[in-house]
Amino acid sequence: MSDLPKRRLLDQFGTSPTYIAEGSRIQGDIDTRGPLVLSGTLEGNGRVGAGLSISVGARLLGDVQARSAVIAGEVIGNVTIAEKLEIGATAIIRGSIAAKSLAIANGAVIEGDIVVTGTQPVIKFDEKRRA
Repeated sequence: MSDLPKRRLLDQFGTSPTYIAEGSRIQGDIDTRGPLVLSGTLEGNGRVGAGLSISVGARLLGDVQARSAVIAGEVIGNVTIAEKLEIGATAIIRGSIAAKSLAIANGAVIEGDIVVTGTQPVIKFDEKRRA
C-alpha cells in the first residue's frame, strides 16, 4: 500500500501543514519546519522545511526557501528550492529562481534569473488541470 501514488496534497506533505487561507493577509516572516499552504497573501520572507504550495490567486511578497514547491500564484521575490520546483501555468514570479530540478508549465510568467543546480534539464509542459 505504501507504494501507491500520493495524489492528495496532504499525502504528499506527510505532516500537518501550516495554512494561510484565502482572504488572509499576514505581514512578517514565517519559519516552519513542516509544509506551508499559501492561499492568501504573505508579506515577508518564508523559510519552509518541507513542501510549499502557493495556490492560484495567492501572493508572496518576499524571498522564500523550501525543500520542494508547487507555485500557481504570484511571488515577488527570490525563490530557492532544495529539490523539485513545479511552476504552474497561472504562476507569476518576479525574482531569481534556484532549484535542483525544475518543471515549468506553458503560460507561466518568470521575470528573473533561473539556476538549476541538478543535472536534469528543465521540463516544459502543458498544464492539464484547471484552476
